[in-house]
Amino acid sequence: MQDLPKRPHRNFYGRRKGKHLRDSQEVYLEQDLTALSPGPVGWDENPERRPLDLGDLFGGREVWLEVGFGGGEHMIHQAEQNPQVGIIGAEPYINGVAMLLGKIRASGVDNLRIHPGDARDLFDVLPDQSISKAFLLYPDPWPKKRHHRRRFVTPEHLEPLARVLKPGAEFRVATDIPDYVRQTLEEVPRAGFEWLAEGPRDWREPWGDWISTRYEQKALREGRVPHYLTFRRR
Repeated sequence: MQDLPKRPHRNFYGRRKGKHLRDSQEVYLEQDLTALSPGPVGWDENPERRPLDLGDLFGGREVWLEVGFGGGEHMIHQAEQNPQVGIIGAEPYINGVAMLLGKIRASGVDNLRIHPGDARDLFDVLPDQSISKAFLLYPDPWPKKRHHRRRFVTPEHLEPLARVLKPGAEFRVATDIPDYVRQTLEEVPRAGFEWLAEGPRDWREPWGDWISTRYEQKALREGRVPHYLTFRRR
């Protein structure tokens, strides 16, 4: 009998759940979440770490990934604008997952799947070079210097992300924290990406298909300048 992969020890930092969910959100989680799973991701249900069958999941469509989708407004926008694409979102904050489920019901989009957990577990079961575009939009900044190792833009996250992205795939990063910009520009190229430095972007239209998120609006209200970075997988 073949030995199963050893489960890695992974510290998780951040919130799993916030304020009390509304009754409607509890219904969304109970009725809709299982059907929108990309497949067996967790170690308990997939101890062999079998890769997900993305061809079966999305009918052979191109697949995009959003890491930490917050309230889901960007995922919904992209799904509506790109029905020819399948999009997987990873988000451990269950309140955000419930918000996205409500938006899916309201919009009627059928090309989204949700992993309500750590993106690192999802990376374990995504096939090599299977993702055509990835988004990291306003991630947790972990502003204290001793917490910078918790940020997404570290080798622990970037190396598996690079593995699952196709050569030439686009990786978009948005943040309003200058030091996060610095770390992103240092770490992402080391992981096998090319920065597409196109000069300053107008924060009102960083990408042609951009929709302003709640986190961008909060940054602007509080006087912080959004930054938008685009990388290409080498």
